[in-house]
Amino acid sequence: MRTGDAHPPIERLSVVGLGKLGACMAACFAAKGFRVTGVDVDPALVGALGAGRAPVPEPGLQTLLDRAHAAGRLRTVHADAAAVADSDATFVIVPSPTLADGRFSLEHVRAAVRTIGAALRAKRGRHVVVVTSTVLPGSVEFGLLPVLEEAAGRPCGDDLALVYNPEFIALGSVVHDFLHPDLVLVGERERWAGDAIAAVYARVCENAPEVVRMSWASAEVAKIALNSFVTTKISFANMLAELCEELPGADVDDVCRALGRDTRIGPRCLRGGLGYGGPCFPRDSVALASFARILGRPAPIPQAADAVNDGVVARVVAQVVRRLPRDGRVAVLGLAYKPGTPIVERAHGLAIARALADRRADVVVWDCMAQDAARAVLGDAVEWAASPAEALRDADVAVVAAADARLADALGPLLAARTRPLVVVDCWRVLARAALPRAVTRVALGVGVAAEARAARLRAMWAAP
Repeated sequence: MRTGDAHPPIERLSVVGLGKLGACMAACFAAKGFRVTGVDVDPALVGALGAGRAPVPEPGLQTLLDRAHAAGRLRTVHADAAAVADSDATFVIVPSPTLADGRFSLEHVRAAVRTIGAALRAKRGRHVVVVTSTVLPGSVEFGLLPVLEEAAGRPCGDDLALVYNPEFIALGSVVHDFLHPDLVLVGERERWAGDAIAAVYARVCENAPEVVRMSWASAEVAKIALNSFVTTKISFANMLAELCEELPGADVDDVCRALGRDTRIGPRCLRGGLGYGGPCFPRDSVALASFARILGRPAPIPQAADAVNDGVVARVVAQVVRRLPRDGRVAVLGLAYKPGTPIVERAHGLAIARALADRRADVVVWDCMAQDAARAVLGDAVEWAASPAEALRDADVAVVAAADARLADALGPLLAARTRPLVVVDCWRVLARAALPRAVTRVALGVGVAAEARAARLRAMWAAP
């Protein structure tokens, strides 16, 4: 069968890597009618998914697994060869950890591609190897293609192809984001392979997104650039928040609402607060700047975005220290990098708690999902509350670090009944509508308040000559 010939659509898929994204991908594919084989080096992940149990706490995942298993369309195996043999396209979603210089390691991706290629030596018929792991520009052509072709014993072309197809998802909403993407990005060399993967997503996605097809290199740049652009937007909002705090009457939410109405900017991710964290955004900005240095080109924008993001923690800690009485107690509510996930990697709430503990402050913390993960980082440096009420009980200052409306609803009655003085640093302004008693003083990041020193400075600035 030659390039461009008609061929049946892909019905059998394999997914190598069943972690936070891979498990959701496998479940989504199977629930949408594909026969899916999942494989991972971790026996616990293979066992859980094979038994129909969600291995990660993602909304909607268990429902999809129930549907897929009821139809007999999802199985798991321990060997890549078995998964490859029983599929026509293999999605590789294994870690690409950050190296010391900021680049992404290809160690795990290369190993997976090599194993897949070896399995393809004995397999006839067309097969598409789809790299979903995030990689830097040049990785597919120069780092993965030679490995695949050598292991498979034949070049990519008529019956073998390599595609770069990264996802744009967020932990805590992986299933929704995968089924309703803004775009599907396909980096291809063989057109038939791009056609095949586009057809897969036409069956899976529920919102008919545009499939944006381009070269490997363009897709690699687009993936890393998109995430870096979003971090720039977040940091810009945080810069505005810091300015608004110095200007009585200014409110960053009002400012960002106005900016977001301009279609050239848009409202998404334009919200001043604690900035970005997690396993993707911080490392992608660093990686883009690192790659630019390798090419001998400047990358001041991602570097500036990271500098603003890193500075938020010190800004909040300064707010707390300024209001904390001697021998006072601080409660930090929210340790995950975002609501709906237990992930604490590069989480600002956790960083605030750690910075305060390093200053010998008496710190108590609480999070609805991230207690265990945070405990591995903070250990005995802080106290661990079993509830928001327990965290607030003896606190003099409370930092609300989660942009979570449910937390705000839980805090409302607790704060309304408060008689002991408490300063609440509201990092995301989730308590804007809460009825607070006199005992509670709310300090909202990004909101300027009347202060004589600030007013005097502004009067001097604009005094008539």
